[in-house]
Amino acid sequence: MDAELKKQLAVIANTIRQLSMEAVQKANSGHPGLPMGCAEFGAYLYGHLMCHNPKDPKWLARDRFVLSAGHGSMLLYSLLHLAGYNLTMDDIKNFRQLHSKTPGHPEYGMTEGVEATTGPLGQGVGNAVGQAIGLQLLASKFNTERHPIFNNKVYCLAGDGCIMEGISSEASSLAGHLGLNNLVLVYDSNKVTLDGPLPQSCSENTRLRYEAYGWETYEVDGHDFDDLDTTFKQIKASQTRPCLVVMHTTIGKGSPNKAGTYKAHGSPLGEEEVAAAKKLLGLPDEKFYVAPETYDFFAKRLERDKKCEEEWNAMVKEWSQENPNRFAEFKVMKEKKIPDNFEQFLRKVEIEEPIGGRDASNKVINAIAEELPFIYGGSADLSGSDKTMITKHPLISPGHFEGRNFKFGIREFGMATSATGIAQTDMIIPFIGTFFTFSDYMRNAIRLAALSHVQVLYQFTHDSIFLGEDGPTHQSIEHLASLRAMPNLHLIRPADANETRMAWLAALRYKGPTAMVYSRQKLPALRGTDVPFDQGLGRGAYIIKKETKKPDFTLFSTGSEVSLAVAVSEALEKQGKSVRVVSMPCWELFQKQDEEYRKSVVCGDIGKRVAIEAGASLGWHQWIGQDGIAVCMDTFGASAPDKVLAEEFGFTVDAILKRLL
Repeated sequence: MDAELKKQLAVIANTIRQLSMEAVQKANSGHPGLPMGCAEFGAYLYGHLMCHNPKDPKWLARDRFVLSAGHGSMLLYSLLHLAGYNLTMDDIKNFRQLHSKTPGHPEYGMTEGVEATTGPLGQGVGNAVGQAIGLQLLASKFNTERHPIFNNKVYCLAGDGCIMEGISSEASSLAGHLGLNNLVLVYDSNKVTLDGPLPQSCSENTRLRYEAYGWETYEVDGHDFDDLDTTFKQIKASQTRPCLVVMHTTIGKGSPNKAGTYKAHGSPLGEEEVAAAKKLLGLPDEKFYVAPETYDFFAKRLERDKKCEEEWNAMVKEWSQENPNRFAEFKVMKEKKIPDNFEQFLRKVEIEEPIGGRDASNKVINAIAEELPFIYGGSADLSGSDKTMITKHPLISPGHFEGRNFKFGIREFGMATSATGIAQTDMIIPFIGTFFTFSDYMRNAIRLAALSHVQVLYQFTHDSIFLGEDGPTHQSIEHLASLRAMPNLHLIRPADANETRMAWLAALRYKGPTAMVYSRQKLPALRGTDVPFDQGLGRGAYIIKKETKKPDFTLFSTGSEVSLAVAVSEALEKQGKSVRVVSMPCWELFQKQDEEYRKSVVCGDIGKRVAIEAGASLGWHQWIGQDGIAVCMDTFGASAPDKVLAEEFGFTVDAILKRLL
């Protein structure tokens, strides 16, 4: 490496150390060890290796950096500030403060240049795998021999915690299977965890583990610029599979008394230690100091980055003229616009009845896939059961990314983190499927997608005790309540084919994650659900059967139990009762309606309120009141045919009438 460049990168590395330890000290909170230990790598990555444009942070052809070890966020924030992203020195000084752009862990969508929300360890690895998959899909669809529109790489930095968490195994196994030649995982091997030396808890050979996954592997001295440059140049020139770089570093490098120990990991160094570190590193006493020549260096680097994007834009223009059909599809995928007449299109999708919710959804999936090229789907080895297969398109497989169907394997957590990464390519809306009970495996990935407002669609099937003989291990009970508690997530449990059509419209319109929860058993089409979106499911809850006079009962229900509620209402009416039936497929949409509408559905003198849902009662009393009757499941289920279970747990007309009269 050029001596002058090496000298400048060394200055940048020490600047990262200074900004990181001082920001953590000022906040009296944070993790200085990783930023100080990985400072040379960060300087090399942003100062030399990556092709990106800080003034256009969403440039599609940029190289991406995912900090899976999100606790080391000051490494990323320091680099974003120095590189010229919209992150000021005041933002650095406000590290971990309320409403700052520098929260404790990086948050996607909050700060320019942050490619994923990370912190729960290992998930960034899954996000990086997903981003690499997404870029491979786009390259397969749009690249030509003369015009490599998508030729970028995803770099991910992981620590010991990321490597030990099971999610990294799932995601890395998938990446190795697919042979992702645009993914580079850098393992910060500093032999220290938050709680002590690594050998106290782990003695695996990580490099051999990744070779078993089918990865290329390298080892490098993370403090040696020549070694870094030699290794990454080789990867850039000849990578054919995903790469693991085991990067040996000293945690807290520069701290005279805490470097190499867990004491540098998760708490401020202390004022005296910061002063001693600055003296050892030859840094000025001035706090948050950045040498003018460092800003000058990155300003010159920025001009190079802008030129790279200009050259790419010129290539795209030439490509678009030679490939007008591909360019037209490129624009559609970039905009991800749902046509104005899409509700009418969905209402015309032919679905026979009665039909299981999962089967009705599959009819919709296959219809919309032909209309919306940005829809891609996949399953955790259950596509024949959760009905996620797009039948007219092939599978995505090693070396073949032309298809629209993923087989994620039995890796629910890895599937969910990868789907978030795929969505973060900004040109794809992925949907993924599994049995509803297995959403437990995915929950933390769903949570980060919700926190990030990432548009991932989840198709959960086999949604209640009525899946039958597989028994309580597979029968969802608490899962509806659990996911309804998650901010920003829309959970929709359609009652029939009509609501299923509109559930997909709601999911495609919502710029965030949506969980659609479907039955295995067949359901009849209900007359009251055949209404326009903005009068029905789009409201979240709506009256599907009106009372004949002042109600004696109002029945609230979702999913497969809505038809049961209608049957109960008819039985009550035969006994002279007036009954209102409300379908509540999406509580979150209902809560967003104006107060007048909400009151018209659930408030007033509407008789005894009753909830009928084959899930936990938790949450229902906000709608039915403390004295309302919850016909729900607050125990685990059992192994038996669905009709037997309905009798056993009181989900029949006669059983409910006995509770009401």
